[in-house]
Amino acid sequence: MTSINLPKPVPRHVAIIMDGNNRWAKRRQLSGVAGHRAGVEVVREVLKACAPRGIEVLTLFAFSSENWGRPETEVRGLMALLANYLRSEVRKLNEDDIRLRFIGRRDRFSPRLQRLMRRCEEETASNRRATLVLALDYGGRWDIAHAARQLAQKVASGELPLAAIDETVMATELSLSDLPAPDLCIRTAGEQRVSNFMLWQCAYAELWFTDTLWPDFSVSDLDKALEEYARRERRYGLRPPEKVVGEPR
Repeated sequence: MTSINLPKPVPRHVAIIMDGNNRWAKRRQLSGVAGHRAGVEVVREVLKACAPRGIEVLTLFAFSSENWGRPETEVRGLMALLANYLRSEVRKLNEDDIRLRFIGRRDRFSPRLQRLMRRCEEETASNRRATLVLALDYGGRWDIAHAARQLAQKVASGELPLAAIDETVMATELSLSDLPAPDLCIRTAGEQRVSNFMLWQCAYAELWFTDTLWPDFSVSDLDKALEEYARRERRYGLRPPEKVVGEPR
């Protein structure tokens, strides 16, 4: 596939909070699930655009821990939409050499959906061109608390000394510890907050917000975010190097 000429650098890992599906549907007097269905089509287009742009990992906030509190009919519709997406997309993911991963709790999903998620991961595990991560029943606070429990168990069993726990060790127990941290986090639909999404992993991610509702989000919107990312100076809390007087520019 032909590469796309964009300003450098390009983020290795892009995370997206896909917001605005319900508002999109409401404006068209459609059901909320219809908005999510339209959003799935955007997922396909954005995923297709990643590899030619040099993006190695795309993480999508698909269903948060708080989303269980939505109306039961909407939750059922979302679960059915998720199952249909997974059944229909695995072959395409394999054709495009894309690995599928999930982060978040799984025990609250139906046994059938849990089996489907596990099968999709297994069938795409050897793909290497890019990675699609779906955050399902996920929350950043849950992720950190889960990592803390894992470390506590290792300390209690004598496997890990308490004094050995630092940020690096903590990070190894978090979701996606084997992948680069998100470089760019995009949120659609005008809200300017991260809403409990990958709180640890996005500590130094560049944030980009757009008023565009997710079902209206396009590859050109993605390119705008990438262009803005390329203009930013990522200092990770450090000062930029000072220019010496007389030093050539």
